[in-house]
Amino acid sequence: MKLFHIHKKNVVAAIAVLFIFLFVYAATSKLWDFGQFKVQLGQSPILTAYAEWVAWGVPGIEYLLTLLLVLNPTRHLAFFGSLALMTMFTTYIILVLNFSDYIPCSCGGVLEDLGWNEHILFNLFFIALSIVAILLTRGDRTHQTQIS
Repeated sequence: MKLFHIHKKNVVAAIAVLFIFLFVYAATSKLWDFGQFKVQLGQSPILTAYAEWVAWGVPGIEYLLTLLLVLNPTRHLAFFGSLALMTMFTTYIILVLNFSDYIPCSCGGVLEDLGWNEHILFNLFFIALSIVAILLTRGDRTHQTQIS
């Protein structure tokens, strides 16, 4: 049982590190070319009215999730936030692909070079990772915040 706990802890830590790299990279690349990111959001058929808020909010949420993933007591909560964010990104891509004539890509860096199908698969992979991490940290007192 102790061996399983060690492996579980290592798997959770590895998933957290993958999300940390993803979110820091994605947020930094968005802010690095903030003007372009905001323009692309403004061209989105779904986000036009909210482009300014989303342009600041998404990198902010990505950095916040990074911080929560680094801290053991908030990691379980951060995996739920990661699941929600990745699900929203994936839903957005699917909606734009199916219901829009113009498809702006507001991703940054290497992710910008992915095709839409690859991007959806990439996101689904991270959605699966977040679900695995949630299941592995469920009921584990070392990964949950204590509310007194």
